[in-house]
Amino acid sequence: MPSSAVNPMRKRPAQVGSRFWPAATLHSFRRQLLDWYDENRRDLPWRGETDPYRVWISEVMLQQTRVAAVMAYYQRFVQRFPDVRSLAAAKPEAVLAAWSGLGYYRRARALHHAAKVMVNEHRGELPRTVAQLRQLPGFGPYTAAAVASIAFAEPVAVVDGNVERVLSRLLAWPASKRDAPWETAQWLLAAERPGDFNQAMMELGATVCLPAQTQCARCPLFRWCRTRGLGPAKAKESRQRRQLHYRLARRREAVFLVQRGRGASLMPEMWELPELVVTGARPEVTFRLRHSITVTDFAIEVSVGEPPPGVRGRWVKRAQVEDLPLTGLTKKILRHANFI
Repeated sequence: MPSSAVNPMRKRPAQVGSRFWPAATLHSFRRQLLDWYDENRRDLPWRGETDPYRVWISEVMLQQTRVAAVMAYYQRFVQRFPDVRSLAAAKPEAVLAAWSGLGYYRRARALHHAAKVMVNEHRGELPRTVAQLRQLPGFGPYTAAAVASIAFAEPVAVVDGNVERVLSRLLAWPASKRDAPWETAQWLLAAERPGDFNQAMMELGATVCLPAQTQCARCPLFRWCRTRGLGPAKAKESRQRRQLHYRLARRREAVFLVQRGRGASLMPEMWELPELVVTGARPEVTFRLRHSITVTDFAIEVSVGEPPPGVRGRWVKRAQVEDLPLTGLTKKILRHANFI
């Protein structure tokens, strides 16, 4: 979306669905949503943040990750790397270690890369427009628009899964017409408060206009909604189930870990416990736990013993373990075993 984008609603009525909304209707719609947001928004660590760097960090963390999981990570991350320069100067291993457990580690690598570009080309500051932000590593349409609107008040709309669901129900979109959510969101945007409006739309989808259990009685947009919660719901994802077995090898105050290869398709160069491929008699299980990644549910078995024969790894002292970029599952196992 061009950085010079302005809210076209100031010039003509918006075509929404199959009808036009006059200026008075749009004004009432925006005011109702913003009033609701002012009264009901969740108290989150990054809400009301004026530092563009912190806005950026929170928006990247929130992608494909639950808010509850992000809260603790966000606080620790910005304490360890309080600004662009400190993030750019950090070693990649330190950034991945601080990110460990949030998943989708490409996001952490892109953050680090973008911070270096900002230091080298933008004097250690975030560019202020969508067009400039889109030139940086890791800044797709969503991240660029979110940062530009929230941190710099650029009048650009944001669309994530929550916003698209709200728009789909609000305007009764059939599946064949869900091809222009960004254009529609831009028509509806309150240009005088773009950051708050975008967050209000996302908040509405996250807390009221839920995928399976809509709470229409609480919705500030109920009077304008053409489906009243009966619109197309998100299809349930078909979940996969897998069972894995890991070896927890401890020696005094150290644990045996292996590192994924640089060319690994998932979580390259992250550290984890060695996995056992069980082909004969099953080893004695010390404890079990559950772990989920996207659409896969894992049943995890852990046995205590010596490292598997022939597996290359290293012994890591307890005090150094959390300085390594561990996979989220490895952290979960080590916490369950009271090692960290």
